[in-house]
Amino acid sequence: AASSDYPLRDVYKRQVHDYPLTAFEGEIIVIENAEELNEACAHLSQYPAIGFDTETKPNFKKGKKNKVALLQLSSTTKSYLLRVNKHGLPAKLTAILSNPNIKKIGAATRDDVRVLRHIREFIPAGFVDLQHIAKDIGIEQLGVRNIAALVLGVKISKSQQLSNWESDVLTHPQMLYAATDAWICLEIYNNLQNKGFINESSIRTNESDTPEDESSN
Repeated sequence: AASSDYPLRDVYKRQVHDYPLTAFEGEIIVIENAEELNEACAHLSQYPAIGFDTETKPNFKKGKKNKVALLQLSSTTKSYLLRVNKHGLPAKLTAILSNPNIKKIGAATRDDVRVLRHIREFIPAGFVDLQHIAKDIGIEQLGVRNIAALVLGVKISKSQQLSNWESDVLTHPQMLYAATDAWICLEIYNNLQNKGFINESSIRTNESDTPEDESSN
């Protein structure tokens, strides 16, 4: 059984600033055509677990939210970015999102899954929410930046979080930020698994979620 008592439960914001900055060092591929899509699916399908995240252009008007703009799926060596606002959500990728044998490791995954299902309907399977795992083992601060600091002893940049994810061309800092966000989730999961803090049989996934009606938004 997994341990339920992580040695460090919280970290002060000023402490995070003192941690070494880390970022994804592998290959970043922005999927622009069918060949790159096929390569992405072939690569990601090799792994039992991959990192998962999405990005949305911020909207500073109260009660208004933009549609998801970017989907990130990452192995330890390659991170694939799909510009959902330009290309939609191809069926080949939803096949991965529906595959229970490929764990998609993210944070607050339920919200991400819900907005993706409004782009193309699929039955989600194998999604693992790090916030659930962190809470189960006693970590009190559930943001990815804090979990990364506690588990890996590193900090990740959030400088691009509020940038324009619907821009015609993504900048290199945007691509690195997006790739890192998905990859770091996988790194955290692998680290906790290696240390015995994850009980595979008790991982909660969100297969049964259904998209909510957002017509009123």
